[in-house]
Amino acid sequence: MKNIEHIGIAVRDLDASCDLYEKLLGTGCYKKEMVESEGVNTAFFRTGEHKIELLAATEESSPIARFLEKKGEGIHHIAFNVDDILVEMERLRQEGFVLLNETPKRGADNKLICFVHPKGTNGVLVELCQDVK
Repeated sequence: MKNIEHIGIAVRDLDASCDLYEKLLGTGCYKKEMVESEGVNTAFFRTGEHKIELLAATEESSPIARFLEKKGEGIHHIAFNVDDILVEMERLRQEGFVLLNETPKRGADNKLICFVHPKGTNGVLVELCQDVK
């Protein structure tokens, strides 16, 4: 894993949260995107070399809706850049980690993504991200 790509934060109201984070970070949202496969709307902010991703559910059955129901708003995941997501997924499997995806899938911000089950990472949901070329 190369570096932190972004920190994902689950929110109930994307527009209100964008206003809040614009004030907090002193910068505007640079991109909003819907990821239908995950049932989520996203908004991205840059802060220095890192990004913050706000995630709001678009349907009650989405992973974000379930997260909000159980835990409320807050940090949902930490994402790391990888050069080759397939190689990194296999490395993690060999190390005994459980992956939530058998194969990478399309995520927001032009990425291929895969999640590592939080039961094996001390309760932290980890996302692998590879830029789509």
